[in-house]
Amino acid sequence: MLRQKALRISQVGLRGVVGAGLTATHVIDFASAFGTFVEPGRPVIVGRDPRASGTMLREGVLAGLMACGHEVIDLGIVSSPVVQHAIRKFDAAGGISIGASHNTAEWNALKFFGARGTYLSTAESGELLDIYHLRKFEYVDWQGVGSVRQHTTAIDEYIDDLARVFDFTAAKGLRIVADCCNGTSSLILRRLNERYGLDLILINDKPHGTHFAHDPVISSEIIGLQLAPLMKPLNADAGFAFDVDSDRVGIATEDGTPVSEEMILPLIADWLLPRGPGRIVITNLSTTALVEDVARKHGGRVVRVPVGRQAAIDALASYRRTDIAVAGEGTGAIMMPDFEFVYDGIASMFAILALMRERKQPLSAILSGYPRYYMQKGEVPLTSPRIPELLMELQQQYGDGRKNMADGLRVDWPDRWFHVRVSQTEPLIRIICEQRNSPPTTLYNDLTEAVRSA
Repeated sequence: MLRQKALRISQVGLRGVVGAGLTATHVIDFASAFGTFVEPGRPVIVGRDPRASGTMLREGVLAGLMACGHEVIDLGIVSSPVVQHAIRKFDAAGGISIGASHNTAEWNALKFFGARGTYLSTAESGELLDIYHLRKFEYVDWQGVGSVRQHTTAIDEYIDDLARVFDFTAAKGLRIVADCCNGTSSLILRRLNERYGLDLILINDKPHGTHFAHDPVISSEIIGLQLAPLMKPLNADAGFAFDVDSDRVGIATEDGTPVSEEMILPLIADWLLPRGPGRIVITNLSTTALVEDVARKHGGRVVRVPVGRQAAIDALASYRRTDIAVAGEGTGAIMMPDFEFVYDGIASMFAILALMRERKQPLSAILSGYPRYYMQKGEVPLTSPRIPELLMELQQQYGDGRKNMADGLRVDWPDRWFHVRVSQTEPLIRIICEQRNSPPTTLYNDLTEAVRSA
């Protein structure tokens, strides 16, 4: 039995188990809504990951967009970051990426991007959802039906964009192991090996539509099982694990230690903050407090927003681009200003490699130089209607801390914090606690018991 809902329609996009929740009708209607939403007369970019259902979804997307009169530029099997880079290259009206990232093979999704190549803002997403729910599709007559053309060099053009920021030849002296999870990263990394002669050792690198080598979740547990054991036998300098869409990344050190996905943002912030004018790090309320330590070291500050990519995109619009150093989540998904704020695991990998080269230190030594934080995460089924009362009670119980109620309740003290919130996608209450130097076991247990008793 599926623990999660078989279909999710939200401001981020459309996601579901194909057949059991996500159907061809959903796909055509959403593509028609997007074709109505974006500016007419400009092309729309489409790409997909290797999931078996992707071919079916692609046909529905093409039908909806063409019915609204758009030329569609089909990139084939590529990652979402490649789609986003192509939107800017072609001055497109927007783009749709077909792929369910960290979900297992029976899932698929449509991700929508605007003319800037970024996820839609809350206002834009709300407009798209209104068009979808009201079925106000602006179809053209037979003479105005759009067309499709294939574009096969998008990965090379994406690599060209990365090469303007990263010196790939400087990475030649490093041996890197990459777990591609049978997804889109293998296509990019293989091409990087061919073009630059890098020493990238790829595992789980055959794109597959129905079977992934393991759950495509970026977590230290998965990395510890799949990637970390290979580091010492292969004499590797670092290991990187990608989800199927390669928009997230996780790491293993040269000594075979799996690293929490929470460390990706602090590492990249540590590299980017001294390099540019931006002093702001945007992240959500559930991300490690180590981000504040890193920002403070470089004279920066952290802006915390509700959980969800929509909130991050909205926050980006509130500041000048030059004010922002980096934005991201504790999931291994990071956006950099040099790439117009695209969540990109490949770019994140090269940022971490650049940090290693600049410091002339192995990854394990860099990580050991940070204060040690311990995080505990859990979830409780959402069965009680008393959640507002529960949050008020927790505010009173933990009244000596600094409170943030932008998304549930976060309470901070100098050496620890917790965040209790209702999930946006599942009927769950999420509980996250973090503490410096030792696990926050007592706090976590007390909060879990309070939520269960609500």
